[in-house]
Amino acid sequence: MTGSAPQHTDVEGVDGGVGLTALLVAAARAIETHRDDTLVQDPYAEHFVRAAPACENWPVRLHQVPDGDGDPLWGRFARYFGLRTRVLDDFLLQAVRTGPRQVVLLGAGLDTRAFRLDWPSGCAVFEIDRAGVLEFKHQVLGDLTATPKAKRVPVPVDLREDWAGALTTAGFDPSVPSVWLAEGLLFYLPGPAETYLIDTVDGLTTRGSALAFEAKLEKDLLMYRDSAIYTATRERIGIDLLHLFDKGPRPDSAGALAAKGWSTSTHTPFDFTERHGRGPLPEPNDALEGNRWVFAHRPRP
Repeated sequence: MTGSAPQHTDVEGVDGGVGLTALLVAAARAIETHRDDTLVQDPYAEHFVRAAPACENWPVRLHQVPDGDGDPLWGRFARYFGLRTRVLDDFLLQAVRTGPRQVVLLGAGLDTRAFRLDWPSGCAVFEIDRAGVLEFKHQVLGDLTATPKAKRVPVPVDLREDWAGALTTAGFDPSVPSVWLAEGLLFYLPGPAETYLIDTVDGLTTRGSALAFEAKLEKDLLMYRDSAIYTATRERIGIDLLHLFDKGPRPDSAGALAAKGWSTSTHTPFDFTERHGRGPLPEPNDALEGNRWVFAHRPRP
């Protein structure tokens, strides 16, 4: 590992800031779940939305959206999150089939993969996020008497703190293969924090491990301030994504992993729209065109 964990003073649950975006993604998964051509089934997602006063009027079914798929927020953006969820579900399940039994969700938010995916026996899913987010999720899932399909290990720590120490204290074993996911996370972090996180993952993994993460390539995020997705999200539900995203230069994390011996592949979301036959397609002034999904594997000997 290199570098040091950045310091901070802010603490949030799901009532605002980045925490509120977890509810946005949950609402998208709820809408996706009830589509006729769904790619994802998440029966828990709508319960998060309904349990949070900040989003009590948000839709959880496509028929509740006047313009349906034509709506930039609950149509196109929700399709993006649905596709992303499916692609990363497939990545995780394929990775654990090759042997790893430790799964680490970085910035887990309201992720319910421990409950809704069919994990091989012996899997442990470590969920790292701030205590307030995990407490909200625990309360909602507890009220539903939801049962995880793997050993679920919440790790309440901010990723800008010593999360590696908290993870190993919770039982994670760096000496055996693991699978990691940073979904919708890195572009909220300053560049040095992203580098620290990627270096830390590299230091905690052994051969046979895998990692997937989402990155953004835009050199100037504000070029897209007037894009339909960002405008609708800002004006209709009060989430200014461009205010939350870090606007500093982004590191080449895929390149850094390749230099450390990982094999990497980078894709646009539109690659998977073509593969699955549905999802977002490119548009003018498109806030999604700089998004990339990166898949990295640390080869076995």
